[in-house]
Amino acid sequence: LKKGEVRTEGNTVILTPEHDSLADLQKLLEKTRSLTLKGVVGIERVVIKKEKETNEYVLYSEGTNLPEVLRIPGVDVSRTSSNHIHEVAQTLGVEAARNAIIEEASKVLDEQGLDVDIRHIMLVADLMTVSGEIRQIGRHGISGEKESVLARAAFEVTVKHLIEAAVKGEEDNLRGITENVIVGQLIPVGTGAIDLLMGQYPTQQENKKEEA
Repeated sequence: LKKGEVRTEGNTVILTPEHDSLADLQKLLEKTRSLTLKGVVGIERVVIKKEKETNEYVLYSEGTNLPEVLRIPGVDVSRTSSNHIHEVAQTLGVEAARNAIIEEASKVLDEQGLDVDIRHIMLVADLMTVSGEIRQIGRHGISGEKESVLARAAFEVTVKHLIEAAVKGEEDNLRGITENVIVGQLIPVGTGAIDLLMGQYPTQQENKKEEA
């Protein structure tokens, strides 16, 4: 946009290229589409919605730029939120990202009419953020990092995990739940976590024989 003439007429901005070239005009058009004249970069539009529960008007944006929004004068920082988990982590920290995961997961489940105990959702959020960074639940994240070969193979790309484990000579000690279910053993939880040994004690009949 450095070459050419730029002028305004009311609410209209008129750009005139330096040369009468269709190619230059096309380039100028592409540049103007990505140009931010006013507002926050990354936010395409904003919709005002009245909440039924609180009777308050809330601004919902298409796109997000949490750091810049929080710098706008008049914005209530304590009541501003984003569903961009990584952006929340970079701006407010991993604890805020954990809370965002819990809130967003709860909303999705509520919209589907599913009643899931909040403690299960909190456990998933803790697992995703325990390392200080956000990790996904999937073969490229937590599920793909499990120590057990069978547990990794049970979650997608089964053949790949089994081949890699065979090439590396990995062993599975069957300490988790998934791998024990696969091989048909008791899971190491509850009564399955206890080993019972029967002692050899003499019976009453044997005692009477010894006394006689």
